[in-house]
Amino acid sequence: MNERIRAPQVRVIDENGAQVGVMTTKEALALAQSKELDLIEVAPNASPPVCRVMDYGKYKYAQSKRDRDQRRKQRGAEVKLLRLRPNIHEHDVAVKLKKLRAFLEEGNKVRLNMIFRSREMSHPDIGRQVLLNLAEQASDVGVVESHPRTEGRMMSMVLVPKGASAKTPGGQ
Repeated sequence: MNERIRAPQVRVIDENGAQVGVMTTKEALALAQSKELDLIEVAPNASPPVCRVMDYGKYKYAQSKRDRDQRRKQRGAEVKLLRLRPNIHEHDVAVKLKKLRAFLEEGNKVRLNMIFRSREMSHPDIGRQVLLNLAEQASDVGVVESHPRTEGRMMSMVLVPKGASAKTPGGQ
């Protein structure tokens, strides 16, 4: 930046993005100072190095904003959890379905856990049917990523948002 640039000649780009050309570093600094802006080295490894005339404060702000956005995009979708029982009533299913839709529309994965107690384990088909019905009713906003699978006294199934189904590790 400004006087810290050590190259004897630099390729200069003005504040509008137009290429000014190759000139000495002193001439480029004079050009930047005449416009009350800074000379910033954007490609030091090029031959000759590329410098841009711009406001350094705005440049740093834009760079930090870009980095923040990249970090936000890297963070994967959160996995939300909905717990159910096999003998769930109709209205309770409607409430869970509404919550399921909301999570999927926000772009989150949803894990549906069907929890069996004592004698309910003798009828896992009832729990599986409840899970499949929920998945079918939410099929306009979500897709089944993993089908119902029993683990101990719990049967679980994962749904992903419809647009994100191609982005899952298995779909790449």
